[in-house]
Amino acid sequence: MTLTLDGLNSLSPERAREVLRSCCGATRWVDEMIVRRPFASVDGVLRAADDVWASLGPEDWHEAFAHHPRIGEQRSAAAQDARAATWSAGEQAGVTSAHGSVQDELASVNQAYEERFGHVYIVCATGKSAGELLAIARERLGKAPDVELRIAAEEQRKITRLRLQRLFTEST
Repeated sequence: MTLTLDGLNSLSPERAREVLRSCCGATRWVDEMIVRRPFASVDGVLRAADDVWASLGPEDWHEAFAHHPRIGEQRSAAAQDARAATWSAGEQAGVTSAHGSVQDELASVNQAYEERFGHVYIVCATGKSAGELLAIARERLGKAPDVELRIAAEEQRKITRLRLQRLFTEST
């Protein structure tokens, strides 16, 4: 069953928290989205999501990042529900068919990225091949930490929007 706008608006706060956390793992983002209900439209949900994300800072961003598995892996540092885990796997579909050497390179780049920046490599991976994800990670390794943190936060915003859209278009 696909979630409707009325369905999201009428969920109990506890159930809404579960559903929204599958889109973004930042507690303050989830709490603020719940407070902003009822939404008048799906576009309103997406605008609110962007507005709330823009009001958050590095601590919240890191919390959200922890809910993502490394590119090429399935488990995240923080627990994901089944919906988020399924979405992560789908978002990274371009990696699963990659040659073993590319997967090994991604594992090395993931490690170097985490050592340099202190968080998992966050990229909106939907529709990207393993080679593209590897090239993006290598390029971003050269960024200053403060610049890269903002890039990662923007990638998280994109992921959150895609997942919110999926709430209303995919079977739950």
